Amino acid sequence: QVELVESGGGLVQAGGSLRLSCAASGLTFSNYAMGWFRQAPGKEREFVAVVTWSGVHAYYADSVKGRFTISRDNAKNTVSLQMNSLKPDDTAVYSCAARLRAYSYYDDEYDYWGQGTQVTVSS
Repeated sequence: QVELVESGGGLVQAGGSLRLSCAASGLTFSNYAMGWFRQAPGKEREFVAVVTWSGVHAYYADSVKGRFTISRDNAKNTVSLQMNSLKPDDTAVYSCAARLRAYSYYDDEYDYWGQGTQVTVSS
């Protein structure tokens, strides 16, 4: 049974930082591209970042480019999202997702999802 478990969310002031982690089990982690998505209240889920299965390539939404960094550790079956210079607009539930082999920007192309972790940025 595949399980993705996020951690690291919380409340932070604007300009602060948080580091989210996602621990994966029940799958051959190194075969999967790993993405982070977020959903704010009343809005659709949106792409944040993705890292390829090898960890060599990473891609970001324009809204987070230069502030967020995605990384993975295939030995530990984890993917992380370092979020710096946080803004109130970054407030959302952040979820990690796994897609076999190829990366994607589209949430409906992912195979597995975590439950999400709340990130709240106060102004």
